[in-house]
Amino acid sequence: MASIPADDPDVYRMIARGQTLAVFQAESRAQVSTLPLLQPRTFDDLAIAASIIRPGPIQAGSKNPLLRRRRGEEPVTYPHPLARRALETTLGVCLWQEQAMMLAVDCADFSPGDADRLRKAMAAKHSVEKVAQLRGRLMDGMARNNIPRPAAEQITAMIEAFSDYGFPQSHAQSMAHLIYASAWIKLYYPAALLAATLAHQPMGFYDSQSLIQEAKRLGITVRGVDIQHSEVHSTLEPDPDSTGTRAIRRGLTSVTGLSPETARTIVAARAERPFDSLEDVARRTRLPARLMERLAAAGTFDAFGEHRRSALWTAGAFPRELQPYLPGLGALALAPDLPVMTPAEQTAADLATTGASADIHPVQHVRARLACSGAVPAAAVREMADQERVRIGGLAKYLQRPPTARGVAFGVLEDESGMTNLVFSPPVWERCRRTLIDAMAVVLDGHVERAYDVVNVVVHDVRPLTVPSPARRRGHRR
Repeated sequence: MASIPADDPDVYRMIARGQTLAVFQAESRAQVSTLPLLQPRTFDDLAIAASIIRPGPIQAGSKNPLLRRRRGEEPVTYPHPLARRALETTLGVCLWQEQAMMLAVDCADFSPGDADRLRKAMAAKHSVEKVAQLRGRLMDGMARNNIPRPAAEQITAMIEAFSDYGFPQSHAQSMAHLIYASAWIKLYYPAALLAATLAHQPMGFYDSQSLIQEAKRLGITVRGVDIQHSEVHSTLEPDPDSTGTRAIRRGLTSVTGLSPETARTIVAARAERPFDSLEDVARRTRLPARLMERLAAAGTFDAFGEHRRSALWTAGAFPRELQPYLPGLGALALAPDLPVMTPAEQTAADLATTGASADIHPVQHVRARLACSGAVPAAAVREMADQERVRIGGLAKYLQRPPTARGVAFGVLEDESGMTNLVFSPPVWERCRRTLIDAMAVVLDGHVERAYDVVNVVVHDVRPLTVPSPARRRGHRR
């Protein structure tokens, strides 16, 4: 990390656009929506970005005033002149634990030891109750300093909010270093970053399908699991179709139920000599039939010239627990003349066996039907006017209802063109929650909400949509 050049303006510009999928601590829906408003241009700005989407600052009412003040839309104010030293660097709002401690020292005459006890209370189990026990002392100290009651209440509320989790500034600066390093790699080595993230799934905010779609958006080729080429985890390999770039090859462990140990067995057998048939794989690796069938359904044996349904038949013809091969018993009977899987069936098989399709996004199979109903692709929403009515269809993913959002829920709608942020009012969420969680995919009616470079769809109604197979979704908060 020490070799990464500091203060690259192109890195900051990418972050400010919210193009941070797979960037450490900057990829969540809330961060992607906030970064274009924050417009980070310096390392200190990244420390603010790391801190602002936390329960403490949100409960303290810090986020929106800070964003408005940075844009010059609101004057910088302080609850009282004694609070200025603590809050000046963050334009009059409280972002870090150290600021809460300094407010207690400067405004309520806490000693350094008292402030450290406050810090421990903020970090302790049952912190809300522990910090609340200090309220009387805070208010008494501010009364002695002639701070008016309303200002004292505001300062105390800022301090108490940090019982609901906020960062120390030193922690935020460490996070900022990792955000910058991840973003630098994303800008200059996107294939490497996305391959590494795929290799370590599940991690981060996004699932494999979203990571694959991001790779495609960046012009990176993603290839499916292949018995002759895949390593244990996702890796990079030469891309003959693009000069100087690397393609991502999904790893054997992308196949559900295939452990790293089993994948290493396959790779070791292949290293001795390449496999020449599906039967050769089975006899040399001694995989159980259930794994052979799963590999076949995932298209792992396509290199042998058998289509997936034929490969499934061959894989299933082996006994459930392979016995040692006895020469002279003969080969397996040839598969009957089975129909080739349709593209939609192939996508369904990819999703069922690996959780994602490297070839065709499931929504592509119903795009014509969506178009007939008046639904536009997710990418088209970015070009639409504020308050314009819109219909979109795709996979509803990363659904969340944060406790700090007063009942409002959030999510994204993903299709083959990208993702769109979704906002659900409490009544719409209660009415449509079950459909959003249970349906393979959905059609949404709503209106566009634009604020600077941030675009959301405020959802009015939801109905189910049938696609080849459900993608595994993450981030549901009921």
